[in-house]
Parts: sequence; C-alpha cells; structure tokens
Amino acid sequence: MWWKEPVTKLKGVGPKKAADLLAVDVRTIGDLLEYFPRQEAYLDYSQLKKIRELATDGSSQIFKAEIYSVKEAYSPKVRNYTNVTVRDETGYATLFMFGASRYKAKKLFPGSTVLITGKVKPGRTTCTITDAFIQPLPDDGGEGGLGIIPTYPLSGALTQNNLRKWIKTALEMAEKELPESLPAKIVRNMSLPDRLSALKDIHFPSSWENLRKARKRFIFEELFMLQWGLLYYRRLHQDARSGIKHGVDGELLKKIIKALPFELTPQQKKAFQEISLDMQDVKPMHRILQGDVGSGKTVISALALAKAVENGYQSCIMAPTEILAAQHYETLVQYLEPFGIRIGLLVGGMRAKAKRKLLENMELGLVDVVIGTHALLEDNVKFAKLSLVVTDEQHRFGVEQRAKLMNKSENTPDNLIMTATPIPRTLALTVYGDLDVSLMKGRPPGRKSVQTLCYTEERRKDVYAGLVRQVAQGRQAYVVCPLIEQSDNLEARSAENVYEELKATYLKNIPVALLHGRMKGAEKEAIMSAFASGEIKVLVSTTVIEVGVNVPNATLMVIENAERFGLAQLHQLRGRVGRGDLQSYCVLMAGTDAPESLARLQVLHDSEDGFYLAEEDLRLRGSGQLFGLRQHGLPDLKVADIIRDTETVVKARVMAQELLAEDPEQKQTEELLNLQFGDRFRMIFNV
Repeated sequence: MWWKEPVTKLKGVGPKKAADLLAVDVRTIGDLLEYFPRQEAYLDYSQLKKIRELATDGSSQIFKAEIYSVKEAYSPKVRNYTNVTVRDETGYATLFMFGASRYKAKKLFPGSTVLITGKVKPGRTTCTITDAFIQPLPDDGGEGGLGIIPTYPLSGALTQNNLRKWIKTALEMAEKELPESLPAKIVRNMSLPDRLSALKDIHFPSSWENLRKARKRFIFEELFMLQWGLLYYRRLHQDARSGIKHGVDGELLKKIIKALPFELTPQQKKAFQEISLDMQDVKPMHRILQGDVGSGKTVISALALAKAVENGYQSCIMAPTEILAAQHYETLVQYLEPFGIRIGLLVGGMRAKAKRKLLENMELGLVDVVIGTHALLEDNVKFAKLSLVVTDEQHRFGVEQRAKLMNKSENTPDNLIMTATPIPRTLALTVYGDLDVSLMKGRPPGRKSVQTLCYTEERRKDVYAGLVRQVAQGRQAYVVCPLIEQSDNLEARSAENVYEELKATYLKNIPVALLHGRMKGAEKEAIMSAFASGEIKVLVSTTVIEVGVNVPNATLMVIENAERFGLAQLHQLRGRVGRGDLQSYCVLMAGTDAPESLARLQVLHDSEDGFYLAEEDLRLRGSGQLFGLRQHGLPDLKVADIIRDTETVVKARVMAQELLAEDPEQKQTEELLNLQFGDRFRMIFNV
C-alpha cells in the first residue's frame, strides 16, 4: 500500500527533509496527503491586485509585477540585504530580502514577470514588501491556471514549493489507488464528496465552493472516525465479560445520605441518580463524573462505593498521589465507617506488616472499600468480590494501568472516573467518547467565592505584604510560578528564584518550601504532607499542585506571570484555595501590561464557572490538541474544531452508534479504523 510507504520514497525527500517532515508528524506518504493547508491561508491567484490597489496595512497580499532592479544594500542594524524594485502600469514597490532569501533574489533579472506575495507596508517613496514569496511567471506574463494555491505550516528547511510538489506527486499516486475511508452509506447520506475528490480540493481547490465541500468532508470524517473508534473500543471491552447488576438504593444508602453534614445539591442528586441507575443495569457502567473545582465529587463517589457494599460487593478508588488517597480515606471514614463499612488505605509507603494484613483481609472479603494509589495495581493485590472501580483524575494513569485494575474481578466491574478538569460537553464527547458523562457545576453550600485580583509588577510589594498578613492570621498560601529555574529564552519568574527571594526577605522567619516536578516522588509527598498539616506556611511551586490538593487552611494563591497560563489551568490553580469556610483570594501577577493579556485575565476575574472558562480557553487557544490530554492516546485534530463543529460532533456520534448496531461482527469497523489510523490504531483504541 503506497500510502504506508515512508516519505523518503518521494523524489527530493532525503534524510534532512524527512526529519523536517517528522517534526510535523508526517512519516508516510499517507500522512503527507493529510497534512492539510492552513484554513485561512490559501492564495487566490485569480484575484491579483495592481500595485496602486495594495493596502499598506501590513497584511499579506498578492500582485503581479515586472522586476525593475536588484541591488545589494547594507545597514548597521541588519547588515547585508537586497533591494528588489518592481513595477507595473500603476506604480512601483520595493521588496526587502534578508538572510537566505537574498540568494533567491540573485536569480531575478530585470524585465522578468513575477507573482509576489508579501506583507505590504508604507514606505518613503513606494510601498514596501517584507516576507516576500516570489514566483516566476512565463515570459508572456500569463498567470492563468494557477488558481487557488495552498499554504502549509512549515518546519525546518521545508518550503511551500517542496510541499506543493510532493503532495501533487502523492495525489497522482492516489489517482491509481485510494480506498474510501468512510462507509458508502455515510458518504451518501451526508452528501460528501468521495475521498479522492476531497483530497484534491482541499490541497488544490478547483473553486472556493469545492474547497468548502472538501473541508466539510474531512471535518466530519475526523470526528466520525474518533467517535466510531471510541464506541467500538467500548463495545469490544464491554462484551468480554458480563457485568454486575446491583439492586435499587436500599436502607443503608438512605441512612448515609440522611447523616451527611449537608444536603446534597440538585446537581449532586442528579449525578448520583445517573450513577445508581447505571449500577442497577447488568451492562457495566462506563461513566465520567466531571465536576467543577469544589463541586463535591468525593461525596458522590462515596455513595457509589457504599451502594456496591450494600449489595454485598467490594469497591475501590484509585488516586494519583498518596496525599490525595489519604484525603479520600479521611473523607470516606467520616461518611461511611459509622455505618459499619470497613475501609482500608493501600499506599506504597505502608509498613510491611500492615500491608500484608490489609491484603489478606481484602482477599478474604473482610474489607469493603479500599482507597489506594498505584499500589492497587500490584499482582499480589486481590479482591474477593470487586464490583466498582473509581479512578480519580484518570488522565494521570495509563490505559494499561486502568485495565489492570478492572481485571481484578471475574466480572466486569462498574467503572466511574472523576475529574476536576472542566471540559465543555462537546469536547468531552470527543475526549471521552467511550464514556457517559455526568456534570456537576457550582460549589457546595457554605463555601465562599474566591476573590480574584489582577496586578502588575508595581504592586508586588503590596501583594507580598498581604501574603505575610495571611500567614500572621494563621493561614497558609501558595505561590505558583511557570518555570522551575530561570531561562535565558523566557522572561518569566522561576520557582527557584522566587523561593530564594521570599526566604531571604518577606518570609525570613516563616516556614516556606519549594516544590516542583523534578523532585523525587517521596520528597514531593513529604513536602505536601508538611503543608497539609500546617507545618509549612507558604508553598512556592510549579503547577504540580494543580489538581487534587485539599488544604482548607490555605486562603491565598499568588500566580506569577499569570498571562503564561491558560484560563482553564488558572481556574484549576485558583481551586486550591477557598476549600473551607474562610474568605480566600487568588492574585494574578501579570508580567505584562499588554491589553490583550490583561483582557484575557479579566475573563477569569469575572467568572468562577469552570465550564464557561473552558469554552473561552478553547476559543482563545484552539482545540487542536484536544485540551492537552495527550495521555488519552487520541490523535490531534487536523481540521475539526470542537467549538465551531459542535453539531457535527453530535451528528457523528449518532451515526457511529447506528453503524455499529448494523455491523455486529465489527469486520467493516476494524478494517476502516485500521485504514484510517494505521499503526496508531491499536495504541489509540487499546485493541
């Protein structure tokens, strides 16, 4: 199959060019065909301007002109450069050629006709052109047949001409053999062009309308294939073993809910009802409980764990750190132990004797609920009757790790995943397309809103003085930095420098610690334990404290260079404070006074709705990398956009469900998914 051949099979692609292509994830000829042009960067050579018609506003424009002169020039600031003067019947323009482009200018000669694309700005006597791309025309000056030309993202020494030439060669190969990647029924029902026509028109459109149709085809194909693959993966794993049917909520659950120190919010009640109904079905539950920061997800998981126990089974919850596991343990002991539910904590740092006793009791069925870390995955960890697995912040665990825990039961246990990362529903359908989604917004009663403040450098002394006041009142604080150590390439404050600065000045007599991702696990755990117990008053950190840390006494969060973080990440960091009944504050220290940066931070100041902020983050930063959740194994989106293509996501999911129902043996499904994703198929869908 030619599309699986390496790009080096194409003429002109040697090792260096192949390395440049690899930098943009192009390995095969098939990858090259799916390396689509930038959405808004096609060049329309059918609409050429005259020099007098060019707008001198810095925008990129296209025009035809005759080379008038080519002269070498020198400036102390930029050293050597080349001036190329061009003209047409309406006037003159000057092209400035720097660096490697100067050598291309040597091939130009007066009297030749060229097409020029570049940024047009005003000059002293003529308009000036920078970032110029010059394309020679035939002697007769005719530009007919050029039409709409693609512009691609570049890497290394790649040029637009390289990519256009190689892709044309690949399209010639596709003319002879190119399988259709979508089922014929889908192509027909959605009125989509066939794959070959769509590939031709997305690279070298015959018209703007055909480009629109080609883009529609690939947007749908991309979203449909993801939904189809995720649903297929789910069916494959669900059908392997029978599930466990739990009964309706009984007296034990009613007593636990009644004894809670607060009343469940409507959102919490709805979420638990969805989970409870899933558990009452013999089909295994695959549900994600997606709750905003501080929305009370732990109590909902506690009720699910108790439901399993009420039905005579065991349940467990896996957390990414020992600190978080210990926090869950304390909460579950408070909610469940008074009702005779036996709870165990399994972590790596346990004494050998205590661990041995716990493992023995788990295997004998003498422990009902186990909270643990990666230690739960060890081969010697066995359950008597496991019916529910809860995973906290699942993206911290690999696919194989989660599967290993699910396999510690003869039947397929129900699977509940909790995450505090707010993801818009359409994005959740894409990232977690194999899961049902329960949403919880808002905060439990009694928790005060976090006051968010935004300051620039001149207010730093005031911010640090406020930090000292909070500690003097018996509170604790976080100071979060974007870097671990100082960088020559980035103007941003590092955790190491801020820690040394504060320790030597404002926090001279106050216990302060440094925490970052390069530290060993045991060292990080020890520092977080000391902070959680109140021994450390101020924690200077990177974003390793982003998720899961619960220290109700921490009332101040200072975020350095806040403009360098996404809105969703800032919201997660802000969620580390305001976890008790004390008034808490989040101070965004902006390292710039640029209006666009301050306007973005204002969005965080104005809202505590994590789902709204996630939408804004997607809108501002784009959704190409699926919210950064690469751990899930999904490929980046190439042409689809989650916010713009919301309706297509939903439509693709419905059609994928219908198609799977019509293909019971999954032969067509596996064949087409393998064709679409190639060698990544098994990695993405864990088959």
